[in-house]
Amino acid sequence: MATIGNVIGDKLAWIWKTLTSFRISYIIEILIIAVLVYFMLHWIKQTRAWMLLRGLLIVLLFAIVSYVFQLSVILWIFTNLFSVIVVAILIIFQPELRRALEQLGRRGIAGNIFNGRRSSEESIRESEKVMESVRKAAIELSRTKTGALIVIEKEVMLSEYERTGILIDSKVSSQLLVNIFQKNTPLHDGAVIIRGNRIVAATCYLPLTDNSELSKSLGTRHRAGVGISEVSDSLTVIVSEETGEISIAREGELENGLTQDHLKNELIGFIGIKDKTEGRTGAAQVERKADNEETSDK
Repeated sequence: MATIGNVIGDKLAWIWKTLTSFRISYIIEILIIAVLVYFMLHWIKQTRAWMLLRGLLIVLLFAIVSYVFQLSVILWIFTNLFSVIVVAILIIFQPELRRALEQLGRRGIAGNIFNGRRSSEESIRESEKVMESVRKAAIELSRTKTGALIVIEKEVMLSEYERTGILIDSKVSSQLLVNIFQKNTPLHDGAVIIRGNRIVAATCYLPLTDNSELSKSLGTRHRAGVGISEVSDSLTVIVSEETGEISIAREGELENGLTQDHLKNELIGFIGIKDKTEGRTGAAQVERKADNEETSDK
C-alpha cells in the first residue's frame, strides 16, 4: 500500500507541477500553429497540390516500407533526394504559393475563419438551380448547333484559368449562358467557368489533352474539355458546333451523345444529389411537368 501511495503521490505532484508551470503563451502558440495548418491544408485541397500531396504520401509509404525491411539502397536514394524534392516542389508550385499569400493578404485571417457558411439545404437548392440552368442552356445550344464549353468547378479551384478570360461574376442562368455562346459575340470563344452559383469568367483558355486515344475527329473544344478534367476534379459540358451533340468530360474521360435525361443525371450526380422527382408533390411537380412538355415541344 505504501508503494501504491508513493506512486499516486508522485503522479499528483507531476500533474500539479505541470499545471503551475503552464503558461498562456502555450495556448497562443497552439492556436497559431492550428490556424497555419488549417490554411495550409485548405490551400492544398483547392489547388493541384492536393494531387501532388497524395502522390507524396504514396512515396512516403514506400519509404516507410523500405525502412521496415531495411532496403538500404532505396533508403540511400530517398535520403539523398529529399532536399532536391523539396526544392523542386517549391519551384513547381511557386505560382500557387504566391497566389495563396496574396489571397491571405487580401482577405485576412479573421475574414477566412469567421466567414459565415450557408446551411446545407440552401446550398443544395442553389446547386440544383445551377445544374438545371446548365442543362437548359446545353439543350438550347444543342438545338441551334451553337458550340459551347462550360466548366463546373468542384474542389480544385481553377483560378489560373479564370485569369485567362474576362471576369463576369454573375449568377448562373440558362439565358445568360446561351447569350454568352452566341456566334459573333465578344465572349463566345473559349470556356465559361462556374464556381458555386456564379459564372466567374468567360473566354477562358483551357489546357489541351495529350490523350492519343481520343478520336481524331474531335476538335479543340472537346480536347480542352478533357484537358481541364485531367488536371482538376471539375465537370465540363461540351456542345458541338458541327453536330449539336452534347458531351461531358470528367476525370480525363469523355462521354459523347448525351440525352437530356442522361445529362440531367450526370449533373445531379456531380454535386452528389439524387433525383427526387418522384417524391416531390404539388407545385414542384407541376412546374417540372410543364418544363418537360415545353422541352419536348421544342
